[in-house]
Amino acid sequence: MNDMAKSLKTILFPPDNRDSYGPDAAKIRGRLRGIPALAFFLVLGTALGAQESILNSYQRNFMRASLSTKAGILLDAATDERASEFIGQLYEYALNFSLQNADILRGDPDLLNLTVLAARGAGNKGYTQSIDTLWNVFSGFRDSQIRIAALDALAVLAGGNAQILENLNQFLANQNSLYRSNMDVDIPTISACITALGALGGESSFSVLFAVIIAGYPEPLGTQAAAALEKLPGDTKANLTAILQKNPPVEKLAVFRAAISGRRMSDAEKGAFAQTALEIGMQKDAGNENALAQLCSLAVQALRDFKWTGAAPAVVQYFYQVQSDYQENRTSQRRDLLLEAISCLAVMESFDAAQTLSLQLGYQNSQFERAVRDGTLGGNDETLVLGVINALGQLGDKVAFDNLHYVAYLEYSERIKAAAREALNNLKW
Repeated sequence: MNDMAKSLKTILFPPDNRDSYGPDAAKIRGRLRGIPALAFFLVLGTALGAQESILNSYQRNFMRASLSTKAGILLDAATDERASEFIGQLYEYALNFSLQNADILRGDPDLLNLTVLAARGAGNKGYTQSIDTLWNVFSGFRDSQIRIAALDALAVLAGGNAQILENLNQFLANQNSLYRSNMDVDIPTISACITALGALGGESSFSVLFAVIIAGYPEPLGTQAAAALEKLPGDTKANLTAILQKNPPVEKLAVFRAAISGRRMSDAEKGAFAQTALEIGMQKDAGNENALAQLCSLAVQALRDFKWTGAAPAVVQYFYQVQSDYQENRTSQRRDLLLEAISCLAVMESFDAAQTLSLQLGYQNSQFERAVRDGTLGGNDETLVLGVINALGQLGDKVAFDNLHYVAYLEYSERIKAAAREALNNLKW
């Protein structure tokens, strides 16, 4: 109800408070009782009619104006206090005008400006009646500015609208397919669609947003998609794990990176997720060894960083796998993987981890002793020996005592002997 109607109601139906009206209150009420109640509704109707006439006036002026000045009509209405109650309808009116004339004036800059202004206005005013019209504008135009304005408005207005969510998911899925096929796509529009899906927050958008991350788009699209995923409801870990289990190795690697860098899962959930990734990555897959090796390496780093001790059996298994690979071909890359596995075992707080490393040190001691005897010390890798000794000291399990103690009797460098003494001091009895 506008101010005119409110004032009229106060006059015609004052509160029954005699003191507030003074000594002449009864006379005033007597006169008012003589006015038929219908008068109130007649005056109210006149007030509402005045509002309608203002809307009609703006619509009439809009239709009469040249294309170059139609946007000015909308701008004038936006600053007109009388128009505040129907400005959403006026934006809708302008959007329909654009749709009706799109085939004729599609490339006209004035139509572009008008459509963008109307779309943004509908979103800013929260005019939900324009949702379907905005989608038609998005579908009917190919101009980036128009599409982005429509998407921005839908992001605000279309919450809970299942059909719009499905439409946007399908649009983004199509763009992902085109991009993977090396076809041209509209990157700014895709970016706006990702933002809209994040704002709408539908769980059904998970797979299509994740597909953005693995499609290899230029940044910041991947980062945007990851941020949008963070906003979606549902069990994020379960959704990511399903992709990790079912998708090709390259996509497994991508989903792992996205999950570990995201903020949606707790450290414990990330640790459990990394354990799953390691277990999956150790499964040999011909033709995909490189991607799976990267997945295992990243998973081991995450397990170490999150100190996820539940993964100890999997890490022990991985250690023996990379140790075997290193013995087969002693490349620097394979040595780095072995060092990663050793540093991960150091935080597992497991007897099996300590026993595995102690056996490794015993093996290294025997190899070193043989190398001294055979005069082939050039093959000794001091970095690996130090890595194992430091890891055993960190674990502090007494199972390592014999092999750590034996270091002092060998011709190791003073650096290694000092590390062994320190590790012995850290053992728990």
